[in-house]
Amino acid sequence: MAVEFVFNPLERYSIEHIIMDYNGTIAIDGKLIPGVTDYLKKLKEKYMLHVITADTFKEVEEQIKDYGVKLTIIKDGYERQQKLLYLEQLGKDKCITIGNGSNDVLMLSKAVISIAVIQNEGISLEALQSAKIICTSIFDAFELCLNPLRIIATLRK
Repeated sequence: MAVEFVFNPLERYSIEHIIMDYNGTIAIDGKLIPGVTDYLKKLKEKYMLHVITADTFKEVEEQIKDYGVKLTIIKDGYERQQKLLYLEQLGKDKCITIGNGSNDVLMLSKAVISIAVIQNEGISLEALQSAKIICTSIFDAFELCLNPLRIIATLRK
């Protein structure tokens, strides 16, 4: 399972994974944003889906258990580095990352395609500056992932 992104003859990527932060990205106050599950079902037809989170509200496992998403709960401390290590283990050239917080900065800056979302929780300035694309809703970010030519049009140099 992979989606091809061809930016030019020398820059092409086969994206297999979407790594998402949880709170502030696909959830608010520990609960999935209404409508997210419909997109998770569509996205898992094209990508392997991952949620990596510190699970601030202790709700994530119950919220995503039925949607075929691989869940990783990181430990307190060195959260940025834990998220980066997860990205590197999957392959930074094989992943789209989506996040909004300070602990997402390294995975956003190192992934070949990264999307920061500005929603109810806001966004850290560092995350805003680290992502390659900024969206004002998770649904816009998901639509980009489902329509690769939109990402290509935005990031082509």
